[in-house]
Amino acid sequence: MAGFGSPHITADGSGRRVAVVGAQWYPEVTDQMVVRATAALQEHGVSQVTVVRVPGTFELPVACRRLADRFDALVALGVVVRGGTPHFDYVCEAATMGLTQVAVDTGVPIGFGVLTCDDEQQALDRAGLPTSKEDKGYEAGMAVLATLDALDAVPSA
Repeated sequence: MAGFGSPHITADGSGRRVAVVGAQWYPEVTDQMVVRATAALQEHGVSQVTVVRVPGTFELPVACRRLADRFDALVALGVVVRGGTPHFDYVCEAATMGLTQVAVDTGVPIGFGVLTCDDEQQALDRAGLPTSKEDKGYEAGMAVLATLDALDAVPSA
């Protein structure tokens, strides 16, 4: 964990519609990340937060693509824990590239809250639990709101 370098983000989500798309694997972590991302959005004025749960991290890109036309922004949350096979690498790359493609193709910002961890303890340390050192669900929610604010601040041509 970095533990340093993160920016202090402020954002205004007033009038925004945001979908939080969370994987179901590692529910102790992903359920809490969904709660924390939702809290960030609601605390900063988002008028509509819709939660959608998909089976795993691999399914996040297709769900986000389907939802992109209906929301101002999306937050994608999942956990992939390294195992003894290359599965970790395939899922992490597919999720990252897929979410990037959705954001670029649609122009809809996606808060990236996919944890790629060596073990379950690293995931728990980032989940936003009372014992966690970091709160990646909350951070992903704030990042997407700050991105919306930044894009809105650019004058139209």
